[in-house]
Amino acid sequence: MTVLTRWEPFREFSTLQDRMNRLFRETYSGEGRDETLSTSSFAPAVDVYEDEHKVTLKIEVPGIDEKDIDVRVENNTLTVHGERKIEKEEKEENYRRVERHYGSFTRTFNLPQTVDNENVSATYDKGVLKISLPKQAEAKPKKIKVNVGSQIEGKGGSEKQIEGKGPSKAA
Repeated sequence: MTVLTRWEPFREFSTLQDRMNRLFRETYSGEGRDETLSTSSFAPAVDVYEDEHKVTLKIEVPGIDEKDIDVRVENNTLTVHGERKIEKEEKEENYRRVERHYGSFTRTFNLPQTVDNENVSATYDKGVLKISLPKQAEAKPKKIKVNVGSQIEGKGGSEKQIEGKGPSKAA
């Protein structure tokens, strides 16, 4: 099974920075005072699974309009970019706590050579973006029947297989 995992060495630093920012915001905001809203990049959770016909990605992006999601395949790289915007109806000073992530995100995945880049499809339902990456026909596993000591059907049926040896001409 091929696993689509791209190691990003600075992702952990970004997560650490977000946690430190939240710690300082909570510590120095003071009790009873509003926390300030901030937009930053985030990385939505992704599940990747594969079967003999396709590779599928499921990305959690609740609260994001489908028009704010961009999916591209270029040079065997899948890039998903999107943005969760802050609702404009609510005023910033009315918030007491903000735990949902807002801002833009970008996730990239290196695709195996077996993926058919021309037939990629994406659907968005109930906050989950599902991307189907079909495999090329020649990359799909083929079941091969093994004949033991039986006749191989050639064009004229003139070849026989002898156990332990390759095909030989019949006299």
